[in-house]
Amino acid sequence: MKLVLDIGNTFGKLVVYRQEDEVFRAQFEHKDMYTTLVGLFFDFPYIKQAILCSVVVVDPKTRLFLKEKTILLEVNSEMKLPFENKYETPETLGADRIGLVAAASFKYPGKNCLVVDAGSCVTYDFISSDGIYRGGAISPGLQMRFKAMHDYTNKLPFVTLNEAFIALGTNTQNSILAGAVNGLVFEIEGWQSSFGSTHKDLTLILTGGDAQFLSKRLKNTIFAHSNFLVQGLCQLLDYNTL
Repeated sequence: MKLVLDIGNTFGKLVVYRQEDEVFRAQFEHKDMYTTLVGLFFDFPYIKQAILCSVVVVDPKTRLFLKEKTILLEVNSEMKLPFENKYETPETLGADRIGLVAAASFKYPGKNCLVVDAGSCVTYDFISSDGIYRGGAISPGLQMRFKAMHDYTNKLPFVTLNEAFIALGTNTQNSILAGAVNGLVFEIEGWQSSFGSTHKDLTLILTGGDAQFLSKRLKNTIFAHSNFLVQGLCQLLDYNTL
């Protein structure tokens, strides 16, 4: 059995696989990581391999526990990767971005791919059809945009995302929603248009916590994958152990 750990800025996810079949999934807060894993291994004592992809510092006790229980693979730029990394400072490329580019390499080999991960931040990562990672970009996510408008002004309220937002605000709350949501939609479409004009048959992959919400508002055809990173990490674990 295999364990995939995806630790993001807001929360962590774990998925247990038997061969390629998912048998268990859970989400947890960072502070509960150790106790969650202790309980997991009580229920699934036959987990022998694990891959850890984290954008936050993992508690040493948690890392030691994983190393005692499994053959642990941690995602970083020095591991065996299914693509050529042209990032100027590969050691600074986030584990999540490495995992996403690897996932694109596995799922869409020989394709020009732009991976958009819409979470706490929005990351854009481009891998060309020749299997070379060319670089990307980072911008604020939706919740960060809402928080920034509230925190750095005197009067703007803090708003939360809802499905019923309208394209043009007729009050302050809806104006904030329209500005943040449409701004990000136009941003994604702009990146897609820019890369699509210079790279034939561009495949745009949208993932992350806000992916499903945003996919309904994007005009162009995209592939929205809620489990894209986790599935790619499972393949990356096999790629490094088989």
